[in-house]
Amino acid sequence: MKVPFAPYSLIVTLVIAVVLASTVEGTQVRDPNQRRERTCFQSERGYIPEIDIKSDVAIVYGIGKNTEEKIESWRKEGYIIHLMTGASWGSYQDYLNGDWDGKNHWDEAQTDKDGKPIMHGGSKDVPYMCPGPDYGKYLCIGVKKAIDAGAEAVHMEEPEFWVSGGYSEAFKREWQDYYKEPWIAPHTSPDAQYRASKLKYYLYRRALTQVFDFIQDYNKQTGKDIKCYVPTHSMINYAAWKIVSPEASLVQIPGCDGYIGQVWTGTARTHNMYRGVAKERTFETAFCEYGSLHNLVRSTGRRMWYLNDPVEDDPRHSWADYKRNWECTFIGSVMWPDVWRFEVMPWPSRVFTGRFPSKEPTKGKNEKIEHTIIPPDYATEVLTAINVLNDLNQPDVQRDMGTNGIGVLVSDTMMFQRGEPNPSDLFFGSFYGLSLPLLKRGIPCEPAQYENATIKDYLKSYKVLFLTYEGMKPPSGNLHVALAKWVRAGGVLVFVDSDKDPYNAVKEWWNSGKLKHDLPRVHLFEQMGQGSATKPGIYPHGKGALIFSAASPAWLSQQPDGDKPIVALAQQACQLADVVWKQTNYFILRRGPYLIAAGLDETGTACRREIDGLFVDLFSPTLHVSRKITVCPGDRMLWLDIKKIKDDAPTVLASASKIEGEKKSKGKLEFHSEGPIATTCATRVLLPSQPKSTKIGDLAADKIKSDWDADSKTLLLRYPNSPEGLEVRITY
Repeated sequence: MKVPFAPYSLIVTLVIAVVLASTVEGTQVRDPNQRRERTCFQSERGYIPEIDIKSDVAIVYGIGKNTEEKIESWRKEGYIIHLMTGASWGSYQDYLNGDWDGKNHWDEAQTDKDGKPIMHGGSKDVPYMCPGPDYGKYLCIGVKKAIDAGAEAVHMEEPEFWVSGGYSEAFKREWQDYYKEPWIAPHTSPDAQYRASKLKYYLYRRALTQVFDFIQDYNKQTGKDIKCYVPTHSMINYAAWKIVSPEASLVQIPGCDGYIGQVWTGTARTHNMYRGVAKERTFETAFCEYGSLHNLVRSTGRRMWYLNDPVEDDPRHSWADYKRNWECTFIGSVMWPDVWRFEVMPWPSRVFTGRFPSKEPTKGKNEKIEHTIIPPDYATEVLTAINVLNDLNQPDVQRDMGTNGIGVLVSDTMMFQRGEPNPSDLFFGSFYGLSLPLLKRGIPCEPAQYENATIKDYLKSYKVLFLTYEGMKPPSGNLHVALAKWVRAGGVLVFVDSDKDPYNAVKEWWNSGKLKHDLPRVHLFEQMGQGSATKPGIYPHGKGALIFSAASPAWLSQQPDGDKPIVALAQQACQLADVVWKQTNYFILRRGPYLIAAGLDETGTACRREIDGLFVDLFSPTLHVSRKITVCPGDRMLWLDIKKIKDDAPTVLASASKIEGEKKSKGKLEFHSEGPIATTCATRVLLPSQPKSTKIGDLAADKIKSDWDADSKTLLLRYPNSPEGLEVRITY
């Protein structure tokens, strides 16, 4: 996808790109924007033309024997090279079995209370690790080989410690060292579970610090500038799936340059509860997950990439199911305009060469279902959409949705309360009970990272914040001070909590030393002069106010009308904050020439939003042109507004290929089109007048389909994609 730049901007971009490209020895970058690293994918294998999707970065996976060869195969095709390897699991048998250092490290396998190792993906020899000090050293040696082979960045993927773990001998040793007392079984009390989770959190932060410190030292020795990223699920998903991972604390590690936010169908289809109904709500869940990841790095200067996946890890679903859910997560990701870097898919080989069911099984029938490769139309749609992702750094952003400036505070401690003996709500209602009532009314409430509240101006964009200590706890009293300061300046804090969470009594800062509070909220209320407040109500503080509701968000999520009290509190808070209340049954966002829309269901209204104009449907395999968009409940839409770029004709509007080298001359448009083999490219071109002739490489006429749309003055071309590229010449 390419929208033309102004000539001066293009010259500046080219100059900068040439300077940057010249600093990377041996990397032949054809696209001048590629050095911006807009899009990437990861691959466990070397280059093959079937998966040559023409992103900027190829992330080679694993630190095994063939890493150098895989890096070279992708580098020769003009890709910027990164490395990714598992932080908590991998094919690390040489470490586990003692071949690496002469020590057997199998006691570092995460272990459940029955003494069983917790294995990755059903494997028999790849456990999740309880990372000891030697483990970090082992990872450092592996990533060094990749750096020496040409990797320009290192991704330490998924530092994950399962809540059900914490029983291995290695973990018991770490407990003794960290707490200076004998290990306590995590499932025996809320306090033991909370402390075990804190230790798990610390252990992976320590392991990643080892790797990042090593890379920073190596940068100093070699003069390189190797970046370090952490591909990670959202904290919301980790909490829902009962996993502990050091999310917010990683931005404090000097060597951490950012994250890949791993959200996809597999995470976003996790059931949650709304109005007493538990089911998949893929778009809304994805919106929250991407939002929490955005707020993880907002105001920190760290980089965030968003992941999509046209398939998912569960191979039992049909292509139609994958398509529908991918569209939901894709639209959820592009609803956050501050983020414009994307991992367009994790495994292109799975997408373009994998075989999956051609249809969903009929309930109650034992039928044999054919497994096929990706349907051609879906492949074209995916390729069009991922090329759009190269062009989403758009400064012009316009929203058509409900009230902005409302957030729900979330903390990494949500991951600390998910185990025995008193796990928090199964459907994570302490969060969704506050957020879904607003999201379903078109209000883009953001999951705001509580740990970042002390960062300068982090809370400034919010007028209203919801908070509960049901299901999570404040990591420090400094956050209460920052929150009270925000309220004094005019913010309205809505605190919703029944005070019945058993984790209120864990041994922590609010009930230790000089502080003797039974509830952590008492310390928060003290900062606003309301330490003795026990009754629900409104408590003014400075220019703002505290609203206290003694309800359980999780309990409300289980009630058929449990959304109504939250909406009433939000309306009350907006009135106090002097914010206009607005609700819709859709989200619509414009990013430059792109219009992104999601129609919301379960809103109690079937009303539609109609928009007149001239648009290209970027989810259509034929790039259908329409003069009217109608957004209905359940719709997921990605459109290009032709009127935004009509003055740039002739130009390529959209393509299921990477478009480079666009040249315009009198009566002629030329460009280079590249895409993976065995896929069909659809390219729509805006022209001043009907074309006279079209030539696409050496393709025979019967390989090219063209359709002129006189109303929009656009030409649709369909032709086989080519990894080597095709020169397209249109005369008019």
